[in-house]
Amino acid sequence: MDHVRPCSVSLGMKAIAALTALLITLVGIVGLSAQEESRWSRAQVLRAIEGGSASLANAQLAGMDLSKVDFKGVSLFGANLKGADLSDAKLRRCNLDLAILRDANLSSADLREAQLFSTVLANARLTEADLRDARIIANLTRANLAGANLAGALGGADMRNQPMGLMRAHLTNATLKKANLEGADFSRADLSFADLSDANLKGSNLSHADLSGADLTGANLEGAVLTGSTLDQAVFRNATGLDSVKGLDTAKGKSDAIFE
Repeated sequence: MDHVRPCSVSLGMKAIAALTALLITLVGIVGLSAQEESRWSRAQVLRAIEGGSASLANAQLAGMDLSKVDFKGVSLFGANLKGADLSDAKLRRCNLDLAILRDANLSSADLREAQLFSTVLANARLTEADLRDARIIANLTRANLAGANLAGALGGADMRNQPMGLMRAHLTNATLKKANLEGADFSRADLSFADLSDANLKGSNLSHADLSGADLTGANLEGAVLTGSTLDQAVFRNATGLDSVKGLDTAKGKSDAIFE
């Protein structure tokens, strides 16, 4: 019996190993199949929208040509749109929360009243995009928003709901040249080193925002709120409406900002 036992154990271990290998293979096939099914083509997207689909949540749409598509308020929650072409797309009232739009082209896209919470738009192109009244708590680091319309946009941090630390709009090194931010709320937003030259900031709320190193040359600041904002090395050359700015005396680093 002592001589049989090692052989039995050996056979048992081989059987277990074979079964494990089979399971791994099956899991791999199922996982691949699920991944394949989650990918979409432009034709499938159009059919889903025309068929009245209300959701493309978590869809794999990376690198896809979706230019000029009318999404009709469809949910794109968590969708992967990295590098996708959404130029001239109609995304009004769409839910883009948690979506990945890094390197995407959204030039001239209609994003009015869209939801952009925890959305990744780093390096994205949003030139001339319409973001009026959109909710924007997104990563827009190095994004190009030149000429974009952000009037009435809601990019302010909600201090009543910060269980995981400060959730705010990140526009570090973003280009907002000649952008319209009239009446927009970007309180506590990170706008450090952003290009806001010739931007319309009339009546905007930038309280407690980080504007260190930002370029506001020629910007319209009539009635803007800068209470508690950070202005280290910010440039305000030829900016208008400075005499009507609210809270400028409470701004941090004001003495290091450039006004001439």
